[in-house]
Amino acid sequence: MPPVDDETDTLASARAAAAGGWLQAMEASSEEEGYLEPLGDRHWAFFLDDSTTLLVTFESAAEIRARPGNMPRGYHIALARRWSHLCIIAEGPTWYRDRRVYGYFDRLVDDAFLEDFDRVVFYGAGGMAGYAAAAFSVTAPGAAVLLVSPRATMDADLASWDDRNRETRRMNFTDRYGYAPDMTDGAGRVFVICDPHHAPDAMHATLFARPYVTRLAMRQCGAATAGIVEATGMAEPLIDAAMAGTLDRPGFDRIWRAIRRSHAPYLQALRDDNAARGRAVRAACLDRYGILRRKSAGGALLSAAPANTDTRPKA
Repeated sequence: MPPVDDETDTLASARAAAAGGWLQAMEASSEEEGYLEPLGDRHWAFFLDDSTTLLVTFESAAEIRARPGNMPRGYHIALARRWSHLCIIAEGPTWYRDRRVYGYFDRLVDDAFLEDFDRVVFYGAGGMAGYAAAAFSVTAPGAAVLLVSPRATMDADLASWDDRNRETRRMNFTDRYGYAPDMTDGAGRVFVICDPHHAPDAMHATLFARPYVTRLAMRQCGAATAGIVEATGMAEPLIDAAMAGTLDRPGFDRIWRAIRRSHAPYLQALRDDNAARGRAVRAACLDRYGILRRKSAGGALLSAAPANTDTRPKA
């Protein structure tokens, strides 16, 4: 069952990108204490062994190629803290639904690889990465799992209400490592971050409801939630707290409050929402005290829907 609509073009793109040398930086970094292993044509496993604390991330090849130095974001977080790092890289919208990826994680379990680490965090930001971080966390019982706007599944029968990423309708989300919420059953603590007023993400977050799952709200962020967490540096203190076992709702709220007070697109969305709801005084206060700033270069409004549209999931 092919994972994308045009497999031939995707494979050609992946091979061309690899031939361009973007993998060289990871190959050089992992030469002595780690490895870069291809998992078929569309995935790679990049591992650096530095300590008994492990950060596991899921990242896209396109984002790594666009980043100066061609290294995963998780690499820089781990390097600064002297952690080990495992990054599973995907070329295109594969959703990691590939038997070679399954086989790689099977091998980690068979070799008791993840048991060598005292502390493990699985981190995924965005629908596909969040899905994968949850789905493969089953291989590391007791690990903390930090998910930003994850998808629980894109199976047509279980998530027919989610019309995003329609190419996933051809993929199989019912076989191994399939339904992400069930795959977190052996985890320590699971944290699911999303905008509860952004209906598709909120509905996926609801599917993760378990006694050990804490849902954390980033209102007024809409579909941009994962981008905000990544772009503002918010990911680092969240990962630090998850790794230390101290992350909780009050701690998250403190981190998010500090970020949003100076994040111009969020403040713009908040002002627009208040104005649309007829809260003229509050909207005027935001203007009067100069809280609103000019949007940062390339920034976008954080509300994916018009401010006067109620996107809350219906019961």
